[in-house]
Amino acid sequence: MSSPAYDAAVIGGGIVGLATAMALAAERRLSVVVLEAESRLAAHQSGNNSGVIHAGLYYKPGSLKARNCVEGREAMYRFCDEHGIRAERCGKLVVATEERELPRLDELERRGRANGLEGLERLGPEGIREREPHAAGIAGLWVPQTGVVDFGEVTRAMAGVVREAGGEILTGARVHGCRPLADGLLLESVRGETFCRALVNCAGLQSDRVARRCGADPGVAIVPFRGEYHELAPDRRALVRSLIYPVPDPAFPFLGVHFTRTPSGTVEAGPNAVLALKREGYSAADVRLRDLVEMGLYPGFWWMCGQHWRTGLAEMYRSISRHAFVKALQKLVPALGPDDVRYLRAGVRAQAVGPGGALLDDFHLVEAARSVHVLNAPSPAATASITIGRTIAGMVARQLGR
Repeated sequence: MSSPAYDAAVIGGGIVGLATAMALAAERRLSVVVLEAESRLAAHQSGNNSGVIHAGLYYKPGSLKARNCVEGREAMYRFCDEHGIRAERCGKLVVATEERELPRLDELERRGRANGLEGLERLGPEGIREREPHAAGIAGLWVPQTGVVDFGEVTRAMAGVVREAGGEILTGARVHGCRPLADGLLLESVRGETFCRALVNCAGLQSDRVARRCGADPGVAIVPFRGEYHELAPDRRALVRSLIYPVPDPAFPFLGVHFTRTPSGTVEAGPNAVLALKREGYSAADVRLRDLVEMGLYPGFWWMCGQHWRTGLAEMYRSISRHAFVKALQKLVPALGPDDVRYLRAGVRAQAVGPGGALLDDFHLVEAARSVHVLNAPSPAATASITIGRTIAGMVARQLGR
């Protein structure tokens, strides 16, 4: 074909994919199509998360996470304000409950200040009680920039911007083939063939497979981790005013079970991080043989298991034992009882794992011929999605000579 039908095709209708399409269509004025495998947008990670707009506290200064989160946080608040989306800048309390956590809390404060966070407040036990009367801890850190929003709603608003700019969005369009042409790429999906001059892979849980299908070497494999959320009973929501987080374990790229007061006023608790036996495995009963075989054949999976088996077993125990899950929450809010929480939902995180078993912590973008592949976009990717999208759009524009 002499000229592609689109300047760019984005595979994946999550928040990073739609933010990228928005930057390409509305800001770069390129013709864009989004191909989403599911029947709706934000079907996986973007619609099943804590809904937290992160401030930029946790991330190593100078990392992609740090640079994108701080700028992206304010861009997200502006986008929500412009599109009538309820986003509350409620603040977050990070609580140390043991002496051994104090050096880690010191490091979080140092990182936050290095990343330009203003208004950080170090608290003692009395200060913790002033912010969160039912929280317990020996020290805490108050982060005023943190907020909450429904990222699924944000994703759908981004889709509206893409359509208004002339972009197209196709759902039920799982891509199963990619062939290079002289002037672009031919994508084959269940909705037919799509021609593009450049491709952006934002396929999340399937991103490594899409990269290989398109001739790129991902260098990592996606391992799915299920995160389970519980909800506080309506008469116990007063136990939490805003957000209460533990001090995270730096050896594991998850933030630990925490409390989140949502924009609608409910209070969620979670998530844990349990190995899923299917890429889209939202329950323990979800198993797919192909996914298990791929994990088993990847050396990095076994290196990961060898390095983190103790943590993995503890997370599995908290998944099957309600008592253990509540006990983890009681470290933060001791007044919480087993009957105060009920199971709500689950999400699945696409965790990139290196060949040596390393759990990639930072964002990971791979540029190949006529394509950009997003191969690790963990938290705070939703918060930073607008700035990540602009970064990717710039990479695509350079590939197209625009």
